[in-house]
Amino acid sequence: MQNITVLSGGMGGARFLQGLLHGIACGRLPGVAPDASVTVVANTADDLWIHGLKVCPDLDTVMYTLGDGIDPGRGWGRRDETWSVKEELAAYGVEPTWFGLGDRDIATHLVRTQMLEAGYPLSEVTTALCRRWLAPAHAGRVRLLPMTDDRVETHVAIADPESASGRRVVHFQEYWVRLRAAVPAELLVFVGLDESTPGPGVIDAITDADLVVLPPSNPVVSVGTILGVPRLRDALVATKAPVVGLSPIVGGTHVRGMAEQMLTSVGVEVSAAGVGLHYGARTDGGVLDGWLVDEVDADQVARVEAAGLPCRAVPLMMTDPDATAAMAAAAIELVAR
Repeated sequence: MQNITVLSGGMGGARFLQGLLHGIACGRLPGVAPDASVTVVANTADDLWIHGLKVCPDLDTVMYTLGDGIDPGRGWGRRDETWSVKEELAAYGVEPTWFGLGDRDIATHLVRTQMLEAGYPLSEVTTALCRRWLAPAHAGRVRLLPMTDDRVETHVAIADPESASGRRVVHFQEYWVRLRAAVPAELLVFVGLDESTPGPGVIDAITDADLVVLPPSNPVVSVGTILGVPRLRDALVATKAPVVGLSPIVGGTHVRGMAEQMLTSVGVEVSAAGVGLHYGARTDGGVLDGWLVDEVDADQVARVEAAGLPCRAVPLMMTDPDATAAMAAAAIELVAR
């Protein structure tokens, strides 16, 4: 295997990519060339404009993680961050105060916003930003592509007794950051998704790949929105490469994030088998050729395989790069059978 494509959200996808690249560098991935390239197609439906700046949380989390600039404790934002600008904006009473931009992080958003306003598409802006973060460590072997250059945003409908309709709609970031996903998500609205087009290089990254991986990212608002870009799911179904996924649900709940709330909102069973069946087998109209679940969910393997989707139970906790590389190796072995 020479070309691997990963459809990634933020923290879960970024951590998986760390282990994947570690496995390639150490020669631990069966059949993968030591100079294999990795293309990351990242979710952009979490993006928002705030304080006049364009913020792309998932793109930046992947970029900072692979460039060794991420805050390892939070799993997002810059290491050794300070918050003077956030504090000054709050002192002025500038809203929203619930979404804070760190002083170092603001530099990225300033560069991105200036380039966008100068007429560059998001894909070209991302390439420019990655010259700082990815080129030094990965020497051109890693590409980071936005799923689309178009503006797409996820919004969440929540209950609001004071509203005439009984509900109100908030941006996904408000639901996640301000409300901490603590209230039920009644409906998801993907603004602009149906009218979007795949970003430059995205379709080719899937159709020309030797392997496509759906990492343990959120199956609804990360991988799900990527698959919602017109033509992208069709490319995944049509590619000659094997497509393998790893469950973000372990022991009946998400490890981190809000996959449980999102799955519930779209009527998908919150289980490792439920997510695998939600993606489905390519032999039956789905997108997968293989599905990994954690060892604690080994009793669900037979149910997944009964639906025509090869499945295996292995440790799926990304405790360190070695453990994550072992997950990647198991995924490759499963679809290489």
